[in-house]
Formats: sequence, C-alpha cells, structure tokens
Amino acid sequence: MAEIDPSWPQCFASHRYQAPRPGPSLIVTGAVHGNEHCGTLAIRRVMAELEQGALALRSGRLTLVPVSNPLAFRLKQRGGERNLNRKLAPHAKPADFEDHVANWLCPLLSEHEVLLDLHSFQSQGQPFVFLGPRDNAGELEPFAHSAEEEALAQRLGVGRAVDGWLSTYALGVERRRRRPAGDARQPVPDDDPRYGVGTTEYMRQHGGWALTLECGQHDDPAAPLVAYQAIVNTLAHLGMLDAPPPAAGPLEALSLYEVVDKLDEADRFARDWASFDAVSKDELIGWRADGSPVTALDDGRIVFPNPKAPAGQEWFYLARASSRF
Repeated sequence: MAEIDPSWPQCFASHRYQAPRPGPSLIVTGAVHGNEHCGTLAIRRVMAELEQGALALRSGRLTLVPVSNPLAFRLKQRGGERNLNRKLAPHAKPADFEDHVANWLCPLLSEHEVLLDLHSFQSQGQPFVFLGPRDNAGELEPFAHSAEEEALAQRLGVGRAVDGWLSTYALGVERRRRRPAGDARQPVPDDDPRYGVGTTEYMRQHGGWALTLECGQHDDPAAPLVAYQAIVNTLAHLGMLDAPPPAAGPLEALSLYEVVDKLDEADRFARDWASFDAVSKDELIGWRADGSPVTALDDGRIVFPNPKAPAGQEWFYLARASSRF
C-alpha cells in the first residue's frame, strides 16, 4: 500500500447543493486530467452564481467537483502519477495517488444518477460529446439508459456526438496484448479490455448514466463558456433549475471504430491534424519510423490526433458516420 506522501494534496473537495424539492441527483466533475482546466473554471462560476442567487436550484441534489485530481491539477499535467481516467475503481491497497483519488471519487459517483464530466483535448478541434453505447446486454458494457443520454446530448449546446469509446479502446488493448514477447515498444500497463473505464463508464457500471463533454482545445478561451453553458443546460433539462428546458439541437453522430498506437518516438504525422478533420479511405495520415505509411481504413474522421503521444500509447482514433440520431 502506498504511503501518504506529505507532498501530495492532503484532501479532496466536493460541494453539495440540496434543493427543498426532490429531484434528480447530478454530479459535475472537472480536472479529472489536471491540464484540462475549462471544467474547473465553469464549475467555480456555477458555484458562485448559486451562492449569489444568480442561479436557483429548484429540485434535486447537485454535487460539484471543480478539481477531481488535485495532484495533476497542481502539476498542470494530465495525471499526477498516472491517468486517473483508466480502469477507474476503488482500491483496497492503493499504490499511487490516483488510487487514493479513486477511493474517494468512485463512492461519490455511485451516490448519483447522472454525471456530466468536463474535459478538453490536445489538438485543435470543435467541442463534442461522448455518449455511452446503445442499450445492450453484452459483456463489455451492458447498458439501459441510452435514451436519457441521447436526449441530454442534444441539449448541451454542441453539434457533434461520438460513441464507441470503450469497445474501440478494448480493441487497442487486445492488440497491444498480442505483441510478440521481447517487443521493445512500451506495453499497455494492463491487458484488461476494461482498462478504458473512466468516470462515465464507472457510472454506467453502477446503474447511472453519464456524458463526457470535450469542450475544445486545452487553451481555447471559449472552452470554459462551453462547459458553463453545458452545466446550465443540463440542470435545466433535468428540471433542476428555475429556467426553461433547452431545445434539442441537431447533432452529427460518429462512432469510433479504430485506434492506432504510436510505436516509435520517430513516428510522425503527414500534417497537423485537428480532431474531426475528414479523411478518405487510404488517405495518408502519417509515417512510421521506418518510413512505412499509415493510412485511413475508411472514409470518416480523425479523432484525438496526438503528436506528443509516447511510444506504445494511442496516437489517433478513427471514426465513421453513425445513424444513431
């Protein structure tokens, strides 16, 4: 079990608001990744407006977590000692700081029906929302609340929705697991196909439903406003605010179907890709260190292209059009 390092942040903070009338229980999280500060700024704005009376909670229970991973937030980097948003679960014998975060955060998530998790991304691109799977009784991610997620996704104020996260991540884990013995490339830290479980997947595993909102590029000055409007729209949609519910907006629907790892630090992109740039089948995306080309498998979009990805980890994802909406 990891000792409590005196240099670590010594507490975790959440803020709970209870209305006199019964209603939904919603939790909103920011800074699950410490270099993604738009959610923190938006949540703190909502806290101030609730306390000043500019927003009035009409029903239900609202929990706000402006900084989910305080060590990563202090260090201004994605993780403190690792990525909190992978294989998220409580730990009987915590081995690092993120295990201690999970032991606090997971029970807190389980107390709620709905989660809105606020993130941003490395490359340029427009905000979008991550949905869970369609209703299913499968082994990887059984689910029964897709209608609720779809209805909220259409009211967050963004124009694009993506699904297929956990199944595509599991594909990448399985591919890494099959690398031949002695392969010098960095292995995945765990060969569990559920290694991609983060906050939203944890909520779905425990009977709730959840959306991840990617509010824009990390340093986009508009990202905190996207996050703030999404919180307000969520509260209004759930009937928790003295405000009219937002109208449903059109959404472009995409499904992730492939993840491509960076295998060598010398792997490079053919150009500066932004999330959701269109790609055509067989279009050149980049080159491996040995000069071999990496091309698109199908017509669609590139998602989360990361030229700074370490060898052995996700370099980019591919998505194709979906008929979900």
